[in-house]
Amino acid sequence: MIKPTSIAAMMMVTAAAMAGDVVDVHSHIITPDFLSDLDHHHALNDEGFPIPQYDVDTHLAWMDSAGVATSVLTMAAPQPFDPATVRRVNEQCARLKREHPGRFKFCAALPLPDVDAAIAEAVYALDTLGADGIKLATNVRGQYLGDLALDPLMQALNDRHAVIILHPHRPEPVNHDVMRQTPLAMQEYLSETTRAVANMISRNVPARYPNVKIVVPHCGAYLPLAVPRMKALAPVMQANGLVGDIDWDANLAALYYDLAGSHSPEAIRAMLTITSPDHILYGSDFPYVKPAALTAQLRRMKTYLAAEADLAPYADMFLGGNARRLFGDRTADPVPRLPDDSAMIVRIAEIEIHEQYLDDYLEAAATVGGTSVAVEPGVLCIFPMQVKDDPCRVRIVEIYRDRAAYDAHLATDHFLRYKQGTMHMVKSLRLVDVDPLDRAAMHRIFRKKP
Repeated sequence: MIKPTSIAAMMMVTAAAMAGDVVDVHSHIITPDFLSDLDHHHALNDEGFPIPQYDVDTHLAWMDSAGVATSVLTMAAPQPFDPATVRRVNEQCARLKREHPGRFKFCAALPLPDVDAAIAEAVYALDTLGADGIKLATNVRGQYLGDLALDPLMQALNDRHAVIILHPHRPEPVNHDVMRQTPLAMQEYLSETTRAVANMISRNVPARYPNVKIVVPHCGAYLPLAVPRMKALAPVMQANGLVGDIDWDANLAALYYDLAGSHSPEAIRAMLTITSPDHILYGSDFPYVKPAALTAQLRRMKTYLAAEADLAPYADMFLGGNARRLFGDRTADPVPRLPDDSAMIVRIAEIEIHEQYLDDYLEAAATVGGTSVAVEPGVLCIFPMQVKDDPCRVRIVEIYRDRAAYDAHLATDHFLRYKQGTMHMVKSLRLVDVDPLDRAAMHRIFRKKP
């Protein structure tokens, strides 16, 4: 059993994540056109929360002070009534992206519930404006995600390997008395997000459009609780003809989760019951939270990611690495492939540890393995294990993309700290190069993109 310590874990937050390479996938742009349209339709208070002011200079100033390299802009709630307003906001986002290279990406809004108009806008935004994805509301005037009418739109987005960012909007219909007593942002937004995603899962929408990647906001809402319940009740529902077969693995594989809102180690661990570490992304909710508060929240996140040994290996992934991969090559094969077999290095390290140092060594081995896989693209696997009958004997399965990746790994700070810190703990070391009998199986086992 590996015994973690916070000191070792703190070494695992990489310099990039701490120094200013954060990617924020949950921020909003609020333009005069947007506000004017809502005002004209008496919709400024539809969400039961005052819409904050936005200006790009304040946004950039906060990003610079907090160490955020890139923010992904999406339209705020509620959905404007005029399709022309949606077009203008998308074009304004594209202009900000051009004017501030590398600082902004954007996910274009669509003029739903008109599906044909939404498809046309999606094609224009992705193919002409250079949008990085699409923002979809959980519902627009009662048309919920998962609705059969939206299938042509999902097909168009699937054809373009689109990233979709979801955001909750006011439910339809809504009990206004309940909303006044408990504002939407406090609870109903979580229910609304869960409702929309559950609706999509029950119709296998993510599974049927496998090229689409969907970002679920606010720490996954209630999905860590809802998904096990849905799975448990699905056979009963199917026996009564209420739902069909559900491809749970394919549906859940399409979902990513942002950390906007009430993030915590406990929230992340709950998300990890239904997803993997490469699907969790940082989000701020700018400008709905004041810059000073956002900076404090981000600092707190970095602190607890450093202190929690089970989460520390993934800090750089959560804070930026996962988002960069998600918004990178949207036309890439959705199932990552391993590099050329002949170039790979596969070996087993056979190590014997002095008994008095066993706990310290196991700790160090787990730390360096987690860090290496998380931050080095060429390290595909470092997996330490103990021999059951002799716990002082450790075996580590190591897989590297090629010789260059292996050499680069040996020169990293985290490996050198591990090597120098454990030399006196090791009684013997033997490196055994091996040749896998079924290399094709590795494509199914290792999902990390080199």
